Amino acid sequence: MTQPFQLAACAEMLWRDRPIDWRASRLTEMGFGVGLWNWPDHDLAALERTGATFTIMNGYLEGRLADDEGADLLLASARETAKVGRRLGVHRLNLHGTGLGDGGIPIRQHEVETGPMWLKARDTLNRIADLGDEMGVTFTLENLNLLDHPGCPFGSTAAVLALVSAVDRPSLRINLDLYHTQIGEGDLIRWCEKCLPWIGEVQVADNPGRCEPGTGEINYAAVARALADMGYRGPVGMEAFAKGDDEAALEAFRAAFTL
Repeated sequence: MTQPFQLAACAEMLWRDRPIDWRASRLTEMGFGVGLWNWPDHDLAALERTGATFTIMNGYLEGRLADDEGADLLLASARETAKVGRRLGVHRLNLHGTGLGDGGIPIRQHEVETGPMWLKARDTLNRIADLGDEMGVTFTLENLNLLDHPGCPFGSTAAVLALVSAVDRPSLRINLDLYHTQIGEGDLIRWCEKCLPWIGEVQVADNPGRCEPGTGEINYAAVARALADMGYRGPVGMEAFAKGDDEAALEAFRAAFTL
């Protein structure tokens, strides 16, 4: 049995009655990297003391890709967050097509992405890549499904791939969230193949329920084999709730991605 991937899990979604630094420490003890969401919610000094490897966190607090005001807000927010990311040694800083509010609902919704919106989004992501080069960090753009995140511009897997491949710079990668791809498009293995040259991280949860692999319809063992066969050796993060026991959920995730 081999472990070809760098496994991590989102700390916010596990042991939700425990302090965040305890969760980071326990994930580290179990051999996992640690994913975070919004850094202002946490005691950064306490997280530093855990010695955890922080694999990914939200890379902005506000802003949007496709309009001038939103882009300026996004760049300022991303710069502030990149400083925190460097402090914690976070490997990737995650972005979406627009800021998300309560329950993950986009703050500004769009039913259609127009031509000018596409051009502006590409320009904004080039500026993000410039910032990544300047500060020595990597940003990722995540796909989101439109059932959970209605009206999110550039949320589809196809849109994220189109934008990141158009920019085509090492400081901007795809956060390929297969839970969202399953709901939005399906055909997971072929989407992995299409996105492969630009993947910065693969994130997983089963569907329905957004719990650990093995609790829903996705054959994650087959996905793991396919990823390994196509040469992927990067991070795989479980961004999922535990259906039952948290540690059992993590072991199910580990087993699905051990070949």
